[in-house]
Amino acid sequence: MPEQQTNSISEVKLGVVCPMANEKDTAEDFVRQVLDKCVGFKEVIFFVVFDKSCRDGTFDLLNNLANKPPQLQVVLAPENTCVVDAYIIGYKKAIEAGCDWILEIDAGFSHQPDEIPKFLEKMAEGYDCVFGSRFCKGGSHSESPLSRRFISRGGSILANLLLGTKLKDMTSGFEMFTRDALQQVLDKGINSRGHFFQTEIKTYCRKMKITEVPISYRAPSQNVTCGVLLDSFKNLFGLFIKRLTGKI
Repeated sequence: MPEQQTNSISEVKLGVVCPMANEKDTAEDFVRQVLDKCVGFKEVIFFVVFDKSCRDGTFDLLNNLANKPPQLQVVLAPENTCVVDAYIIGYKKAIEAGCDWILEIDAGFSHQPDEIPKFLEKMAEGYDCVFGSRFCKGGSHSESPLSRRFISRGGSILANLLLGTKLKDMTSGFEMFTRDALQQVLDKGINSRGHFFQTEIKTYCRKMKITEVPISYRAPSQNVTCGVLLDSFKNLFGLFIKRLTGKI
């Protein structure tokens, strides 16, 4: 279990990880709003990760900003095969840079930069991981079809039942870790190639000191395909077996 201690943010090096693709209209504003909420730290590095799925010039836009924020690092990873690869590359970049805390946030304002202080406050209290929750008191999930909300909530209930976790939202992607906690997750290996990897991460963190904060998720989420559901059930069953055999 990671060491638990309260930190003054003036002593903390913060890494922000954000995969991005085809967000040309909002990218610059989003980056600046995130950085505006990440103040008072010893150092901040914002890793924005791009790959071949970005075709609208967002990469060039951020890479060539006339007044590019010094905290911004634009990462190109054409070898990525899926969005999970982009997250993992961002995580590894933040760990290699020696970041003490790592914040994961999605681009396009589906996650709200104004809510970042909630995560920072809880991390300063000594938590290993802070997870954003759409389903705890004060959270919300809007602009998505009812079916997607049902899958997210139902998936959280099923995951908690099978995996021994106790989070109200097991599928959200707005979250924060200490470097040690995130390294432990990566050491266990992330097997899912779809969005279930967020559930996988939370399962690996279940014995750490964790908490949830309410978030307002706003995005017209894409339909969940059969392939995504198959990946989720396959990896959920795999984690369940690992739990039964004491491997997690």
